[in-house]
Amino acid sequence: MFAKTSPEALNALKPHIRAWGRELGFNAVGFASIQLDGAENELMAWLAAGYHGDMDYMARHGATRARPAELLPGTASIISARMDYRPDAAEAWANLADPERAYISRYALGRDYHKLIRSRLQQLGERIEQATGAYVFRAFSDSAPIMEVELAKNAALGWKGKHTLLLDRGGSWFFLGELFVDLPFTPDPPATNHCGTCQNCIDICPTRAILAPYLLDARRCISYLTIEHAGAIPLELRALIGNRIYGCDDCQLACPWNRFAQTSAAPDFQPRNQLDTASLLELFAWTEAEFLRRHEGSAIRRIGHERWLRNIAVALGNALAQNASNATAIVAALQARADHPSALLREHLQWALSQQGRTQNDKP
Repeated sequence: MFAKTSPEALNALKPHIRAWGRELGFNAVGFASIQLDGAENELMAWLAAGYHGDMDYMARHGATRARPAELLPGTASIISARMDYRPDAAEAWANLADPERAYISRYALGRDYHKLIRSRLQQLGERIEQATGAYVFRAFSDSAPIMEVELAKNAALGWKGKHTLLLDRGGSWFFLGELFVDLPFTPDPPATNHCGTCQNCIDICPTRAILAPYLLDARRCISYLTIEHAGAIPLELRALIGNRIYGCDDCQLACPWNRFAQTSAAPDFQPRNQLDTASLLELFAWTEAEFLRRHEGSAIRRIGHERWLRNIAVALGNALAQNASNATAIVAALQARADHPSALLREHLQWALSQQGRTQNDKP
């Protein structure tokens, strides 16, 4: 057993923790301090500018996100872990180029990652406990007010890309998770930035949500609009959403480093329900019961059926604007839901029907 208070013993334990992490399916494990002073200042300025949109929980937690010891008293360091998720799915750009097919962010094609990552981290924490004796730890994965990218960057798992996601030489298709521990591990040297002058991620963004390197206006981000935002999608952004009905990957797809990304072998992250090839009409036809059944264990389930239909209605409107070959069936499907009890959905249906035959130059 390692002596938990000995710096030498903790340094000797680090390679064992990395090895245990690999056994549990993590592709990288690093160690970070709990100091996020600079990141806290950036976060507070971002919130003050209103870039978080309707994500009130971000403002509610505020600076707590940059203060790990407030979330778990006694926290002395962070163990950050990364698990690759790139699925073996239909080619993304081909999907995006077909206005009648649905595009769903690659991370959501399979099962919800939250429970899987936390479960594996819990196992890692318990394995460390076997080596050190009783200690305080808690596992997180996008499940608490935590600045995950900053912690992972400080743990040498990668650098912060200009799109604000974590990035390394193997790309950015990975999930992050953390173990908050009361063990004072020495932090790993932070990774260096290798974006250089490239700004592919900024240039490719359909809605120009990346205002500048490392600065994202969530209110314009398609991931925010289709997942977090519960109200009406702004009129001026609807045409720009294209066929993206849940999330957006364009900034990652355009990143040169993702040419080196490896496909995940984890069955949990592989596409379910043919979501990587499904047509908009197929998915729009799902009843609420079918939506809930098919998305059991999926991150998509949390947006609910109404928002699911809202997103697809926008995409169907965009397909009509591009003179979709299946326009008659699309119009019929939209009209079939015209008396839906949701006023929000009815407005989006009406907008979608109004797009039939419009050219790109006609759009606002």
